[in-house]
Parts: sequence; C-alpha cells; structure tokens
Amino acid sequence: MTILLPLLAFACISLLVAAGAMALSPGGAAVIERRLGEVTGRRMRPAGGGAGIGRAVDTLKRIGSAIPKSPSEMSKLQLRLVHAGFRRHDAVGIFLGIRVGLGLLCFLVLMTPLFGRSNIALALGIAGLGYVLPGVVLARLARQRQHRVRLSVPDALDLLVVSVEAGLGLDQALQRIADELSSVHRELSEDLRMINLEMRAGKARAEALHNLAARTGVDDLVSLVAVLVQTDKFGTSVGQALRVHSEVLRTKRRQRAEEAAAKTGVKMVFPLAICIFPTIWIVTLGPVAIKFVQVIGPLADR
Repeated sequence: MTILLPLLAFACISLLVAAGAMALSPGGAAVIERRLGEVTGRRMRPAGGGAGIGRAVDTLKRIGSAIPKSPSEMSKLQLRLVHAGFRRHDAVGIFLGIRVGLGLLCFLVLMTPLFGRSNIALALGIAGLGYVLPGVVLARLARQRQHRVRLSVPDALDLLVVSVEAGLGLDQALQRIADELSSVHRELSEDLRMINLEMRAGKARAEALHNLAARTGVDDLVSLVAVLVQTDKFGTSVGQALRVHSEVLRTKRRQRAEEAAAKTGVKMVFPLAICIFPTIWIVTLGPVAIKFVQVIGPLADR
C-alpha cells in the first residue's frame, strides 16, 4: 500500500501535466470552426472567455479520443446524445472526456490532505461515482427533451392538418410549422428544420422523416412518420390521414393522463408514510404521552 500511493500520485500528476499541455496547445479546428461560423452566419466566439471554453472543449475531446471504445457502445452513446439535443460530430469524445476528467478530479480531491487522512478505497469509489454521474445526467436530459417534444406534437399536428388542407405541400407545410413553433416549441422546430435541410441536401423525403424519428426517439413522432411515409407511398389523401392520426394521438394523450392520475395514489403512499403520518402521531399521541408520564411518574417514585 505504501508503494502504491506514490505510483498513483505520480500517474495523476502526469495526467494533469498532459491535460495542461493539451489545453495550452492551439487547437487545429479553430480556423475551420471560424470559417464555418462565417458561412452559416453563427455568432463568433468572444476573444477572451470563448477561447478558454474552446480550449477546454478541445482538451476534453482529446482525452475522450484517447479512451478505447467499442463500436456498439459508441453507437448507443451517440444516439443518447442526439436524443438529449447534442448533435456535434465530436459530442461523444467530449462526453467521454467529461467522464474521465470528473472521475480523476474526484480522485485527486479526495487524495489531497484537505479531507484528512487519504483513503484510497473511498477515493476510488467517489471517482467511480464521478465517472457514472455524467451518464445519469445525460439520460435525464434526454428524457426531459423527449417529454417536451412529446407535448409539442399535438400542436404541430394540428398546424400540419390546417396547412395541408389549405393547399400547401408537405414540404412547405413542415417549413411553415417549423417557423411558427420556433418561439413556443424550440426542440421540435429545430428537428423540423433539419428535415428541410436534409431534403435540400439531396435526401429522399422518406429518409429525412425516418431520421426525424431516430433523432427524437418519441413514439408519437415515430407513428406520425410512418403515417406520412405510407401516405406518400400509396398516394392517399394526406389531410385525411393526418386528421385521423390526430384523433388517435389525442386519445393516446388522454389515456396517458388517466394513467398518470391512476398512479398518483400509489406515489403518495411513501410521502404520507414518511412525512405526514409521524407528525399526525406526534400531534395526537404526544399530549396523551405527556399526561401519562405526569400521572404515572409520581406513582412510580413511591
């Protein structure tokens, strides 16, 4: 154990020195990102704080790229990042860098003398927790985004029905809905804009719609994409199919609300048992216990 601690300290210091060297080294993609920002019209990074953030991102990206990865795990992680709204091509590397960096940071903090005598078992346990924590946060972000998209689907479907029945084509209707929902349902608006960008780039409409379902992972959008693809394939009325599907989605939404209401009683059992019942017992039985002690106490002394 006495030999293991210096070796671990040397390895951690070496990793910190390497991370600092990578952070201070200039990123090769900075010029490319600046030129892409000029082409796409995005706002440029500020010279001060933005450069520091860019260096930190590059450092995390390099740390993540040095980690051995399996293709199956990377595909699942990439899909989870897309569901959470992170669509950069290097998002996987940055996320892995955050995982490793947080784990090393927790280990180094607990190995310092600030917390008294260093405990390597506790430090390794907290480091493992720091490694797992970003995955938990990512899964929560993905669920929250999917919930927001699921809530925005009925409004988008109503607008789609009105636009198609008013005479707009499906592509123009999707673009119009993306513009109308940009201030209310930003996530779905971005996904609908992505459909038009993919079709402008040369992808077929069916492929772009399937990509929408894969990006969001929401069951309502998956069923909507299936309806649109089948309608386009068989040449049936888009407006009628969308109106029928709108009624089906409203029925599903009502059933989800009824299911959530039915679960409320079961979910309230634990707060009642832990928080409310003890206070009720104290209020009702407390005066009785005090009176009992006052009456029985003198008799016991005799």
